Amino acid sequence: MEKDPGRPRSGTMKGCITCISAHPRMDFSWQGRKILAPAGGVPGGWQTVLRAKNIYGPYETRIVLHQGNTGINGPHQGGLVELESGEWWFIHFQERGVYGRIVHLQPVRWENGRPVMGVDANEDGIGEPVAEFKKPDVGRQYPAEMPQTTDEFNGGDLGLQWQWQTNPREDWYSLKDSPGKLRLYSVQNITQNGNFWFVPNLLLQKFPMPEFKAETCIEFKGRLPGEHCGLVVMGDEWAFLSLTAAGETKRVGIYQGSFQQCENQTLLLEQAGVPPGKCYLRVRVNENGICRFGYSTDNKSWQVLGKEFRASKGRWIGAKLGLFCINPNLEEGKAFDDVDWFRVLEWR
Repeated sequence: MEKDPGRPRSGTMKGCITCISAHPRMDFSWQGRKILAPAGGVPGGWQTVLRAKNIYGPYETRIVLHQGNTGINGPHQGGLVELESGEWWFIHFQERGVYGRIVHLQPVRWENGRPVMGVDANEDGIGEPVAEFKKPDVGRQYPAEMPQTTDEFNGGDLGLQWQWQTNPREDWYSLKDSPGKLRLYSVQNITQNGNFWFVPNLLLQKFPMPEFKAETCIEFKGRLPGEHCGLVVMGDEWAFLSLTAAGETKRVGIYQGSFQQCENQTLLLEQAGVPPGKCYLRVRVNENGICRFGYSTDNKSWQVLGKEFRASKGRWIGAKLGLFCINPNLEEGKAFDDVDWFRVLEWR
């Protein structure tokens, strides 16, 4: 990296991250005073540096990273990092709607005391984000890794990809009561007859890629009317494929709902009878977030249930998918479902 009299003094920020979530930060270790600030809003914003010799100004302003001619919109809100190797990098996110906020890493070089992020492709002095670049020099090479999505539930802990809808409780699930499976217990939730916005025990993970399919094998043991378990795609609007079982009767149904503070808008769209035993549930998601649900009783022949559903983002997050088991009754139930596996696969 070239020497620059305006670049931070060697070692003043080594190993440090200047975190910029939604607010700007000032750093006094640089020559003069510099403010690294996001601007322009989340979907279409950019990263700005303001510089002055005095904390009270006046400040000169320059955009140092914007979308430009790339497909990476809103490249801002992040942290500036110096590595032990002397390299500088900027980590930030990209707002992708239903797919959430995607993390990106941009190379940084210093020009005339300002950081230039990404690559200045058209030499206008403003960096543009890169989709591919050489990895940072951290002293050794590491193999490429993919975040975990599939879970066979063979270990003693849930995979790190899982996130509960609220702070979890130990009595919601077990990996020991049915070894090699995840047992989800029906949690009583009588608010608005089980409106999913208020269901705490949703076990979810983020959408892992633009196009994929998620499949799961479950067996439900229910007793009370309305107790159900299944596969859900969750956001401000949601859809789920669920099993209900009361006595010898077992049905699979597709539901859709949307967040309403005063009433439950969840509707049953279609249902079908299924035999006792294991049932396989699936959702396919295309690049536009369009979901189609289906089920099978033998994991070979699949039946589509319901209509297309367009996934929606949640509050400050993208859509999620996962599992649930709930009881909307005043009477406490003892239902549970055993989840043999949950698998996420590429699909086109």
